[in-house]
Amino acid sequence: MSECEKDLFRDTWVRYLGYANEVGESFRALVPVKVVRASYAVAFAYVLADTGDKSWKMFRKDGRVKNVLVETGDALLWQTLASVAIPGIVINRICAYTHKYLQKNVSKIPAKPRSLITVAVGLASIPIIVKPIDISVTMFMNLTYRQLVKG
Repeated sequence: MSECEKDLFRDTWVRYLGYANEVGESFRALVPVKVVRASYAVAFAYVLADTGDKSWKMFRKDGRVKNVLVETGDALLWQTLASVAIPGIVINRICAYTHKYLQKNVSKIPAKPRSLITVAVGLASIPIIVKPIDISVTMFMNLTYRQLVKG
């Protein structure tokens, strides 16, 4: 891929599909668990689409099975960690602690508004956590997987 070419899955609005599960986690206090699970399905579909895209590009560029598998593993691991697993856990915990704090310390707020505040805090947290998680996962991948399989 040239420097000027945009990556559909990482440089456009499509990237936001990877954050569907964070939105689902933010709304966990208000929606059925099936909705939260569906948000994970959307996020994993994004992960698999990006992985397929990176695999196909490597196949067209190089064609060697080993290099295609290495690129596939890289994309799958990076996206799973940076787009689904870590942010999902972080937003889940932010929302859980927010809800617990409000329930324990601000008891004058009725249950429904407390849940709405929890959702708002979760949604507001998403843009704050994304960049640090992306950078951290890249550093982690550079120090582990990429060192081991790419040399």
